[in-house]
Amino acid sequence: MTTPAPPPDTASPALIAPSQPTCATEAGSWCASFYQWTNSDFLARSADAIVSTTTSVALILLLAFGARYLIHRTINQIVEGAANSRISKLIGRTPRLRANGNAPVTPRRAQRARTIGSVLRSLSSIVVLTIAAIMVLAEFGVALAPILASAGIVGVAVGFGAQNLVRDFLSGMFMLLEDQYGVGDIVDVGDAIGVVEAVGLRITTLRDLKGTVWYVRNGEILRVGNMSQGYAVAVVDVPLAHTADIPSATALAERAVTDRVAVKDIVDSVLEPPEMLGVDRVAPEGVTLRLTVKVKPGEQFSVQRALNAAIADALEDAAVPRPTVFPTSQASA
Repeated sequence: MTTPAPPPDTASPALIAPSQPTCATEAGSWCASFYQWTNSDFLARSADAIVSTTTSVALILLLAFGARYLIHRTINQIVEGAANSRISKLIGRTPRLRANGNAPVTPRRAQRARTIGSVLRSLSSIVVLTIAAIMVLAEFGVALAPILASAGIVGVAVGFGAQNLVRDFLSGMFMLLEDQYGVGDIVDVGDAIGVVEAVGLRITTLRDLKGTVWYVRNGEILRVGNMSQGYAVAVVDVPLAHTADIPSATALAERAVTDRVAVKDIVDSVLEPPEMLGVDRVAPEGVTLRLTVKVKPGEQFSVQRALNAAIADALEDAAVPRPTVFPTSQASA
Protein backbone atom coordinates (compact mmCIF):
# COMPACT_ATOMS: atom_id res chain seq x y z
CA MET A 1 0.00 0.00 0.00
CA THR A 2 1.38 3.33 -1.03
CA THR A 3 1.84 5.95 1.68
CA PRO A 4 0.36 9.29 0.67
CA ALA A 5 2.83 12.15 0.33
CA PRO A 6 2.74 14.79 3.09
CA PRO A 7 1.02 18.04 2.26
CA PRO A 8 3.33 20.83 1.05
CA ASP A 9 4.82 23.14 3.73
CA THR A 10 2.97 26.38 3.32
CA ALA A 11 5.18 28.12 5.94
CA SER A 12 8.24 28.49 3.69
CA PRO A 13 10.89 31.07 4.68
CA ALA A 14 9.90 33.30 1.80
CA LEU A 15 6.40 33.60 3.15
CA ILE A 16 7.33 34.38 6.80
CA ALA A 17 6.44 37.96 7.78
CA PRO A 18 9.39 40.06 9.00
CA SER A 19 9.74 40.29 12.76
CA GLN A 20 8.79 43.55 14.46
CA PRO A 21 9.23 44.75 18.01
CA THR A 22 6.33 44.40 20.35
CA CYS A 23 6.18 48.14 20.94
CA ALA A 24 5.48 48.69 17.22
CA THR A 25 1.89 47.61 17.84
CA GLU A 26 1.33 50.46 20.27
CA ALA A 27 -0.48 53.11 18.32
CA GLY A 28 0.87 56.64 18.70
CA SER A 29 4.18 55.58 20.25
CA TRP A 30 7.55 56.70 18.97
CA CYS A 31 8.46 53.05 18.46
CA ALA A 32 5.49 52.52 16.10
CA SER A 33 6.23 55.78 14.27
CA PHE A 34 9.94 54.96 13.78
CA TYR A 35 9.07 51.43 12.63
CA GLN A 36 6.56 52.82 10.17
CA TRP A 37 9.08 55.40 8.84
CA THR A 38 12.19 53.24 8.66
CA ASN A 39 10.97 49.61 8.94
CA SER A 40 14.03 49.12 11.17
CA ASP A 41 13.76 46.97 14.29
CA PHE A 42 16.85 48.65 15.89
CA LEU A 43 15.65 52.22 15.32
CA ALA A 44 12.17 51.32 16.51
CA ARG A 45 13.47 49.81 19.77
CA SER A 46 15.76 52.85 20.29
CA ALA A 47 13.10 55.41 19.38
CA ASP A 48 12.43 56.63 22.93
CA ALA A 49 16.16 57.02 23.67
CA ILE A 50 16.77 58.82 20.36
CA VAL A 51 13.91 61.25 20.92
CA SER A 52 14.85 61.85 24.56
CA THR A 53 18.54 62.42 23.79
CA THR A 54 17.83 64.63 20.78
CA THR A 55 15.39 66.74 22.80
CA SER A 56 17.89 67.11 25.65
CA VAL A 57 20.76 68.03 23.31
CA ALA A 58 18.60 70.55 21.44
CA LEU A 59 17.47 72.11 24.73
CA ILE A 60 21.08 72.31 25.99
CA LEU A 61 22.26 73.97 22.78
CA LEU A 62 19.30 76.35 22.77
CA LEU A 63 19.97 77.40 26.36
CA ALA A 64 23.72 77.68 25.72
CA PHE A 65 23.36 79.95 22.70
CA GLY A 66 20.62 81.93 24.43
CA ALA A 67 22.82 82.44 27.50
CA ARG A 68 25.76 83.39 25.27
CA TYR A 69 23.61 85.93 23.41
CA LEU A 70 22.32 87.50 26.63
CA ILE A 71 25.81 87.67 28.16
CA HIS A 72 27.26 89.26 25.02
CA ARG A 73 24.40 91.73 24.84
CA THR A 74 24.90 92.72 28.47
CA ILE A 75 28.65 93.16 27.95
CA ASN A 76 28.04 95.24 24.81
CA GLN A 77 25.61 97.51 26.65
CA ILE A 78 28.07 98.03 29.50
CA VAL A 79 30.93 98.71 27.08
CA GLU A 80 28.95 101.15 24.97
CA GLY A 81 27.72 102.87 28.12
CA ALA A 82 31.32 103.35 29.21
CA ALA A 83 32.56 104.47 25.80
CA ASN A 84 29.67 106.51 24.41
CA SER A 85 29.45 110.25 24.04
CA ARG A 86 28.16 110.84 27.56
CA ILE A 87 31.74 110.96 28.78
CA SER A 88 32.60 113.53 26.13
CA LYS A 89 29.54 115.59 27.03
CA LEU A 90 30.47 115.46 30.70
CA ILE A 91 34.01 116.59 29.95
CA GLY A 92 32.71 119.32 27.66
CA ARG A 93 30.48 120.69 30.41
CA THR A 94 33.19 120.66 33.06
CA PRO A 95 35.68 123.56 32.72
CA ARG A 96 37.97 122.13 35.38
CA LEU A 97 38.46 118.92 33.43
CA ARG A 98 39.14 120.86 30.24
CA ALA A 99 41.66 123.04 32.07
CA ASN A 100 43.52 119.98 33.31
CA GLY A 101 43.81 118.66 29.79
CA ASN A 102 41.82 115.47 30.43
CA ALA A 103 39.61 115.69 27.34
CA PRO A 104 41.91 113.51 25.18
CA VAL A 105 41.38 110.66 27.68
CA THR A 106 37.93 109.93 26.19
CA PRO A 107 39.15 107.96 23.13
CA ARG A 108 41.49 106.01 25.41
CA ARG A 109 38.63 105.10 27.72
CA ALA A 110 36.55 104.02 24.74
CA GLN A 111 39.35 101.86 23.39
CA ARG A 112 40.05 100.34 26.78
CA ALA A 113 36.37 99.56 27.36
CA ARG A 114 35.98 97.93 23.95
CA THR A 115 39.14 95.86 24.34
CA ILE A 116 38.06 94.59 27.74
CA GLY A 117 34.59 93.92 26.33
CA SER A 118 36.09 91.81 23.56
CA VAL A 119 38.06 89.77 26.09
CA LEU A 120 35.00 89.28 28.29
CA ARG A 121 32.91 88.15 25.32
CA SER A 122 35.55 85.60 24.32
CA LEU A 123 35.86 84.27 27.87
CA SER A 124 32.10 84.01 28.28
CA SER A 125 31.79 82.12 24.97
CA ILE A 126 34.51 79.67 26.00
CA VAL A 127 32.91 79.01 29.40
CA VAL A 128 29.34 78.63 28.10
CA LEU A 129 30.22 76.44 25.13
CA THR A 130 32.56 74.25 27.21
CA ILE A 131 29.81 73.60 29.76
CA ALA A 132 27.34 72.87 26.95
CA ALA A 133 29.77 70.42 25.30
CA ILE A 134 30.26 68.55 28.58
CA MET A 135 26.51 68.30 29.11
CA VAL A 136 25.97 67.04 25.53
CA LEU A 137 28.64 64.37 25.96
CA ALA A 138 27.00 63.31 29.22
CA GLU A 139 23.67 62.86 27.40
CA PHE A 140 25.36 60.39 25.03
CA GLY A 141 26.75 58.45 27.96
CA VAL A 142 30.37 59.37 27.32
CA ALA A 143 32.66 58.90 30.32
CA LEU A 144 33.87 62.40 31.13
CA ALA A 145 36.53 61.54 33.71
CA PRO A 146 39.17 60.35 31.19
CA ILE A 147 38.43 63.32 28.91
CA LEU A 148 38.78 65.82 31.73
CA ALA A 149 41.96 64.15 32.92
CA SER A 150 43.44 64.26 29.41
CA ALA A 151 42.36 67.88 29.01
CA GLY A 152 44.06 68.71 32.29
CA ILE A 153 47.31 67.11 31.17
CA VAL A 154 47.18 68.90 27.82
CA GLY A 155 46.39 72.19 29.59
CA VAL A 156 49.40 71.82 31.86
CA ALA A 157 51.67 71.02 28.88
CA VAL A 158 50.34 73.99 26.90
CA GLY A 159 50.66 76.19 29.97
CA PHE A 160 54.35 75.36 30.35
CA GLY A 161 54.98 75.88 26.66
CA ALA A 162 53.02 79.13 26.37
CA GLN A 163 53.74 80.71 29.74
CA ASN A 164 55.28 83.78 28.10
CA LEU A 165 52.17 84.23 25.97
CA VAL A 166 49.93 83.88 29.01
CA ARG A 167 52.06 86.40 30.90
CA ASP A 168 51.76 88.86 28.00
CA PHE A 169 47.99 88.54 27.96
CA LEU A 170 47.66 88.91 31.73
CA SER A 171 49.94 91.94 31.73
CA GLY A 172 47.95 93.49 28.89
CA MET A 173 44.70 92.94 30.79
CA PHE A 174 46.03 94.65 33.91
CA MET A 175 47.47 97.53 31.89
CA LEU A 176 44.07 98.13 30.34
CA LEU A 177 42.21 97.77 33.62
CA GLU A 178 44.57 100.12 35.44
CA ASP A 179 44.71 102.61 32.52
CA GLN A 180 48.49 102.85 32.70
CA TYR A 181 48.66 104.35 29.20
CA GLY A 182 46.64 104.65 26.01
CA VAL A 183 46.88 105.58 22.35
CA GLY A 184 48.52 108.97 21.93
CA ASP A 185 50.41 108.92 25.24
CA ILE A 186 54.14 109.52 25.36
CA VAL A 187 55.59 106.73 27.49
CA ASP A 188 58.90 105.31 28.61
CA VAL A 189 58.68 101.51 28.90
CA GLY A 190 62.39 100.94 29.49
CA ASP A 191 63.37 99.46 26.14
CA ALA A 192 61.69 102.20 24.10
CA ILE A 193 60.40 105.75 24.47
CA GLY A 194 57.77 107.12 22.12
CA VAL A 195 54.15 107.76 21.31
CA VAL A 196 51.74 104.85 21.83
CA GLU A 197 50.14 103.91 18.52
CA ALA A 198 48.28 100.76 19.59
CA VAL A 199 47.59 98.90 22.81
CA GLY A 200 46.83 95.20 22.50
CA LEU A 201 46.54 92.36 24.94
CA ARG A 202 49.92 90.96 23.88
CA ILE A 203 51.82 93.80 22.15
CA THR A 204 52.14 97.55 22.68
CA THR A 205 53.21 99.54 19.62
CA LEU A 206 55.34 102.67 20.08
CA ARG A 207 56.83 105.14 17.61
CA ASP A 208 59.90 107.03 18.78
CA LEU A 209 61.10 110.51 17.79
CA LYS A 210 63.07 109.09 14.86
CA GLY A 211 59.99 107.40 13.43
CA THR A 212 61.01 103.87 14.38
CA VAL A 213 58.10 101.61 15.36
CA TRP A 214 58.74 99.47 18.43
CA TYR A 215 56.69 96.37 19.24
CA VAL A 216 57.01 95.72 22.96
CA ARG A 217 55.61 92.58 24.59
CA ASN A 218 53.42 93.48 27.53
CA GLY A 219 54.94 90.75 29.66
CA GLU A 220 58.39 92.32 29.25
CA ILE A 221 57.32 95.78 30.48
CA LEU A 222 58.53 96.09 34.06
CA ARG A 223 57.89 99.81 34.47
CA VAL A 224 55.95 102.50 32.64
CA GLY A 225 56.69 106.22 32.69
CA ASN A 226 53.70 108.09 31.28
CA MET A 227 54.44 111.68 30.21
CA SER A 228 50.88 112.42 29.09
CA GLN A 229 48.62 111.60 32.02
CA GLY A 230 46.77 114.49 33.61
CA TYR A 231 49.35 117.14 32.83
CA ALA A 232 52.99 117.54 31.84
CA VAL A 233 55.83 119.86 32.83
CA ALA A 234 58.07 121.68 30.37
CA VAL A 235 61.52 121.98 31.93
CA VAL A 236 63.80 124.71 30.58
CA ASP A 237 67.46 124.87 31.61
CA VAL A 238 69.32 128.15 30.97
CA PRO A 239 73.13 127.82 30.95
CA LEU A 240 75.08 130.96 31.93
CA ALA A 241 78.76 131.77 32.27
CA HIS A 242 80.26 132.20 35.72
CA THR A 243 80.78 135.90 34.95
CA ALA A 244 77.09 136.51 34.25
CA ASP A 245 74.95 138.64 36.57
CA ILE A 246 72.70 135.89 37.91
CA PRO A 247 69.86 138.08 39.31
CA SER A 248 69.67 140.16 36.13
CA ALA A 249 69.79 137.08 33.90
CA THR A 250 67.09 135.42 36.01
CA ALA A 251 64.78 138.44 35.71
CA LEU A 252 65.48 138.68 31.98
CA ALA A 253 64.67 134.99 31.47
CA GLU A 254 61.44 135.34 33.47
CA ARG A 255 60.30 138.29 31.36
CA ALA A 256 61.12 136.47 28.14
CA VAL A 257 59.19 133.40 29.22
CA THR A 258 56.19 135.42 30.41
CA ASP A 259 56.01 137.32 27.13
CA ARG A 260 56.43 134.12 25.08
CA VAL A 261 53.74 132.24 26.99
CA ALA A 262 51.23 134.93 26.11
CA VAL A 263 51.73 134.33 22.37
CA LYS A 264 48.84 132.59 20.64
CA ASP A 265 50.67 129.48 19.41
CA ILE A 266 51.36 128.13 22.92
CA VAL A 267 49.00 130.03 25.21
CA ASP A 268 46.37 127.29 24.95
CA SER A 269 48.92 124.66 25.95
CA VAL A 270 50.00 126.34 29.20
CA LEU A 271 47.96 125.52 32.31
CA GLU A 272 49.78 127.60 34.95
CA PRO A 273 52.20 130.56 34.94
CA PRO A 274 55.89 129.70 34.57
CA GLU A 275 57.83 129.11 37.78
CA MET A 276 61.48 130.15 38.03
CA LEU A 277 63.27 127.70 40.30
CA GLY A 278 66.58 129.60 40.26
CA VAL A 279 70.07 128.16 40.11
CA ASP A 280 69.84 124.44 39.56
CA ARG A 281 73.52 123.57 39.11
CA VAL A 282 76.96 125.10 39.33
CA ALA A 283 79.46 123.24 37.19
CA PRO A 284 82.96 123.95 35.85
CA GLU A 285 81.49 125.10 32.54
CA GLY A 286 79.00 127.52 34.08
CA VAL A 287 75.79 128.06 36.03
CA THR A 288 72.44 126.56 35.04
CA LEU A 289 69.09 128.20 35.80
CA ARG A 290 65.93 126.14 35.69
CA LEU A 291 62.31 127.10 35.21
CA THR A 292 59.23 124.93 34.75
CA VAL A 293 55.83 125.39 33.14
CA LYS A 294 52.81 123.18 33.74
CA VAL A 295 51.26 122.33 30.37
CA LYS A 296 48.72 120.02 28.80
CA PRO A 297 49.80 116.40 28.34
CA GLY A 298 51.92 115.88 25.26
CA GLU A 299 52.57 119.62 24.79
CA GLN A 300 55.69 119.88 26.95
CA PHE A 301 58.18 119.47 24.12
CA SER A 302 56.73 122.14 21.83
CA VAL A 303 56.43 124.59 24.73
CA GLN A 304 59.96 123.80 25.86
CA ARG A 305 61.38 124.49 22.39
CA ALA A 306 59.48 127.78 22.12
CA LEU A 307 60.69 128.98 25.54
CA ASN A 308 64.28 127.94 24.84
CA ALA A 309 64.26 130.04 21.67
CA ALA A 310 62.73 133.04 23.44
CA ILE A 311 65.24 132.93 26.30
CA ALA A 312 68.19 132.49 23.92
CA ASP A 313 67.12 135.54 21.91
CA ALA A 314 66.62 137.66 25.04
CA LEU A 315 69.99 136.72 26.51
CA GLU A 316 71.74 137.34 23.21
CA ASP A 317 70.12 140.76 22.81
CA ALA A 318 71.18 141.69 26.36
CA ALA A 319 74.74 140.36 25.75
CA VAL A 320 74.53 138.01 28.73
CA PRO A 321 77.66 135.84 28.71
CA ARG A 322 76.99 132.15 28.02
CA PRO A 323 79.33 129.22 28.71
CA THR A 324 81.60 128.22 25.87
CA VAL A 325 81.02 124.54 26.74
CA PHE A 326 77.38 123.71 27.38
CA PRO A 327 76.33 121.13 29.93
CA THR A 328 75.68 117.68 28.51
CA SER A 329 71.95 117.74 29.31
CA GLN A 330 71.50 121.13 27.68
CA ALA A 331 73.47 120.17 24.58
CA SER A 332 71.40 117.00 24.11
CA ALA A 333 68.16 118.94 24.60
